Amino acid sequence: MKAPVWAVLRRLSDGGVHSGERLAEELGCSRASVNARIQALADGYQLRIDRVRGQGYRLLSPIDWLDAAAIQAGAPAGVRVEVVEETASTNSDMLARAAAGEASGLARLAESQTAGRGRFGRRWLAPLGGGLTFSLLWRFECGVGQLSGLSLVVGVALTRVLNRLGAPVRLKWPNDLLLGERKLAGILIELAGDALGPSAVVIGVGLNLLPAGDVGQPAAALREAGVTVSRNVLAAALLTELAVALGQFADEGFAPFQAEWQHWHAWQDEPVVVAPMQGEALAGLALGIDAQGALRLLTSEGERSVHAGEVSLRRLV
Repeated sequence: MKAPVWAVLRRLSDGGVHSGERLAEELGCSRASVNARIQALADGYQLRIDRVRGQGYRLLSPIDWLDAAAIQAGAPAGVRVEVVEETASTNSDMLARAAAGEASGLARLAESQTAGRGRFGRRWLAPLGGGLTFSLLWRFECGVGQLSGLSLVVGVALTRVLNRLGAPVRLKWPNDLLLGERKLAGILIELAGDALGPSAVVIGVGLNLLPAGDVGQPAAALREAGVTVSRNVLAAALLTELAVALGQFADEGFAPFQAEWQHWHAWQDEPVVVAPMQGEALAGLALGIDAQGALRLLTSEGERSVHAGEVSLRRLV
């Protein structure tokens, strides 16, 4: 979204009625330009903007804007917060920053991502103002081979916060948070570093607060669980819990998180199928996870351990 369009949206975001004449005066442009920018918002971001005859324009769903200072005030020591209006991908941004030597603990949140992605390169879609999309850079002294189970640790941290807020969120191995049977949030972990260490990790999180529309799979929204917390308060709470969990993981590894992840496991003892990117699918009962975070799958030929990698997990119906 171009800067002039953002300027219009910022003024409309309080939900009040704003005249085209006043908007043009404030923005130093013509009324025709204001109308074009509002049309671009409605078309490009599926925003509902009401045109009130003789009065002006009104955004029907006011936006709770991200505020870096407000989030920083609630974030823990060692975490630095920045907010951007639009970027291609916060994960891509942070990988570049990590390569340039950025210190551990930087969190980057975006109002809009034009090329946000999840696992397997799938696109992550969220309505403007209707979700949280952010990436956190965290550095470890160990090598990437010793970070097994990290995505599960992140899932535990997020689930703790959301359950405290009253949302009955559960975990789906290895990277998803579910509300009922639908996806509420996803985690994308990207690693860089040496086999012996140190390692740089970019933790990407996408969380739906409002319904996301047609995203190609059943999706849930936090609002459906009756949770209406401010995005800034929620972001600070998630970053705080993540910092605690990542610090413990660095000191003690995955073992302390195994039982808690198991407690939140959505599909415990349910029939599932593991589908690799290549090769044959594997069906069995999901028994939970082992001490390294691998899925324990009871098949017709006995128990198997499945590591995350390039695999997809589905309930078997």
